[in-house]
Amino acid sequence: MVEARFVAALLASGGDGRIELRSGANTNQYGASPFPRSVRAYASSTANDVSLAAFEHLHDVLSGWPQDFAHSPDFYRASLEQLRTCIRQSWMLADEVEIAFAASGTDLEYLPLAAAAANSALPVTNILVGQDEVGSGCLLAASGRHFADKTPLGIAVAKGEALAQLGATTVVAVPIRDDAGTALTSAELSALIEHAARQAIADGRQVLIHVVHGSKTGLVLPDLAAIDGLRQRLGERARFVVDACQARSSPEMLAHYLERDCAVMVTGSKFIGGPPFSGFAFFPAAWAPAAPLATGLSRVFARSELPASWTAAAFLDERTNPGLLLRLLAAQFEVERFAAVAPDLRHQVISAFGSAVRGLAESLGASLVSPSLATDELHHATLATLDLSALRSAPDFAMAQRWHRVLAARGLRLGQPVKCVRQSDGNWGGTLRLSLSMPLIVEFAKLSAADLRHRLTTDMSQIADVIRAAEKPVVA
Repeated sequence: MVEARFVAALLASGGDGRIELRSGANTNQYGASPFPRSVRAYASSTANDVSLAAFEHLHDVLSGWPQDFAHSPDFYRASLEQLRTCIRQSWMLADEVEIAFAASGTDLEYLPLAAAAANSALPVTNILVGQDEVGSGCLLAASGRHFADKTPLGIAVAKGEALAQLGATTVVAVPIRDDAGTALTSAELSALIEHAARQAIADGRQVLIHVVHGSKTGLVLPDLAAIDGLRQRLGERARFVVDACQARSSPEMLAHYLERDCAVMVTGSKFIGGPPFSGFAFFPAAWAPAAPLATGLSRVFARSELPASWTAAAFLDERTNPGLLLRLLAAQFEVERFAAVAPDLRHQVISAFGSAVRGLAESLGASLVSPSLATDELHHATLATLDLSALRSAPDFAMAQRWHRVLAARGLRLGQPVKCVRQSDGNWGGTLRLSLSMPLIVEFAKLSAADLRHRLTTDMSQIADVIRAAEKPVVA
């Protein structure tokens, strides 16, 4: 008999310190729990609790695993291969596209970097777009360095230390918003990327360019036309990787990137709604490493997490990470549940969410950060960022962080603040994010239109009440 606490313990294992539960709590540092909870959660832009349905599914899955699953590389390999088949079907991937797994979106960063390095005799310059609107550890990972003091394999490392054979990597961070917080246009961003790329190429380096599909505030930059232009002008000295880690995309959109030989990174713990942390990357055939991958990957990845066809990864140990496997299975479970919901019901839920969030903003006297709710595309319609700076108390970023914690303590989980609004004094203004996830859409799709409006209105009213209470001055 598999106990619930054993399932939860596995879900919170096989990652870096971010996945571990805080002392005396059932949540990690992002406030997410490996146990299903009855909370009002619009926090998928940051991290999700595991859903009750997924938790029960994992319980059943674990009950059928062999007793030695934690120490069986053969079982781990076979399970990941089966999962690849399911993911390939869900995302409608061409046969030649390979799938790699990682314990987080940040760990995924090492794979396109290592593949780019293995396919060039030149050192790599990694152009990272929108540093403030992607994962917090991405800058270190994109530079080929450890971003935590422990890897998913449980190996102690020094944060900031270079992975073996990736130490020559340099990073150029290109902003996605200007100093005032306004998002750059695709043309403006493309020009900055091209300038940085040409400088790196002139210095005798291979270039890896990041594209963001769904930043923390829903930005998609640069667009496909700009990517086409950059590919044509920069040629073989530049490769492209798409950060779609929010997973607010469609198989059709990801196909456009893959057709352009872009690698694509996705996580299972944002819009997909799986428990934190897990990630998978799609690699077109052109990314197959021509030379052995950096040996430093052996401290982060097991052999079966990388494609079997990548013989350049043969040096990796046949290890297991059952916690990661469970989290990936939970994510795939949520993808399949979401796919089973009729498109018109999905649209109804997403539309009602947008109306409710607009009502919340109006009731507070707040505004929405562009491109919140701008279109029906998933990266816009399922994620909204509240600009709270116009409120009477003019909260700054630090104040919004405190409000975020207060809301969570009252069972209202929102996405973490993002630095995207500049106040008149030059400081970053306060923001909060609300977002839908696949499991939340599945849950809401079961409600009648009237019950859905009531649920959303009630939730938004509770959020507004907490924020108004937090605004009141404390009387000693």
